[in-house]
Amino acid sequence: MESAILVGTRALDELRELATSAGARIIDEVIQRRERPDPATFIGKGKVEELREKVLEEGVDVVIFDEELSPSQAKNLEEALETKVVDRTGLILDIFARRARTKEGKLQVELAQLEYRLTRLTGHREYLSRLGGGIGTRGPGETKLEMDRRQIRHRISTLKRDIEQIRKHRQLHRERRRRDQLPLVSLVGYTNAGKSTLFRALSKESTLVSSRLFSTLDTLIRRIQLGRSFPILISDTVGFIRKLPHQLVSAFRATLEEVVEADLILHVIDVSDPDHDEKRQVVLEVLKDIGAGDHQMLTVYNKADLLEHGESVDISDGEVLVSAATGEGLDRLLSEIVHLVSPVRV
Repeated sequence: MESAILVGTRALDELRELATSAGARIIDEVIQRRERPDPATFIGKGKVEELREKVLEEGVDVVIFDEELSPSQAKNLEEALETKVVDRTGLILDIFARRARTKEGKLQVELAQLEYRLTRLTGHREYLSRLGGGIGTRGPGETKLEMDRRQIRHRISTLKRDIEQIRKHRQLHRERRRRDQLPLVSLVGYTNAGKSTLFRALSKESTLVSSRLFSTLDTLIRRIQLGRSFPILISDTVGFIRKLPHQLVSAFRATLEEVVEADLILHVIDVSDPDHDEKRQVVLEVLKDIGAGDHQMLTVYNKADLLEHGESVDISDGEVLVSAATGEGLDRLLSEIVHLVSPVRV
């Protein structure tokens, strides 16, 4: 495990969870409150010096920031701290790379990583990387940096082609489902809201259920029977998160189309999480970004079994309280689904 120091401008609970998911052993946490980020180092010269002392004293392997750093900020920080610097986007991409299992998931993560890396290729120490340097081989040549850029761009175009093929394949499946008049219900929610547990409870299938962030990357679609003659399709997809890297939203567009094409969205919220209102807004923003902001939606407050004894939740129309783990409230949820997607069958 790599030893890490976390740096942010607000409480670092989520960053701590992300860093642990990525395999970091957290040595220290630094919170720097500033009105605006320092353009050169994000945290300012004094804080960099203080951080450098901690890094050298503890022999820290990596410093992780809770914001997206500009390429120049990341470069300046690495030179000043003399250790690896990773920002929030790089960390999330790393976790996605660890979690990807299917060919599609791996392609999408690689595309997101390369698009992120392309903006961060810097030309320092370029004089060391000129190809064909030395007596007898001098010439215009191509710097290693330029070659790296060219190779990355070529790989990106190949990946985009492959992902487009997957997108077309999904489109054919969707057209077949429409012909069969099968309504599609998509589960969405903040990462670790319990979507996979709910998916397993509804589909009666033994999918991976984990408390780790982003345990589901690949869309799962299953046919389930509601009543004697009411089949529907239900899908589980990647969890959302605050400041979800735009490279990921772009790369996972083929996967997220299952949400855009859904007849009903089940927005799963961890009701036991004290920050669930803020996380709800994050999910609504992402849905708006991908073109699913106006879809028919049912809010599912999950993890009712984790509420403190005697704690109550105000449930209004268009909302259901359930516990996917214990089965509480699932009958009510199923009857709401039938009510909302019945017009699709007609």
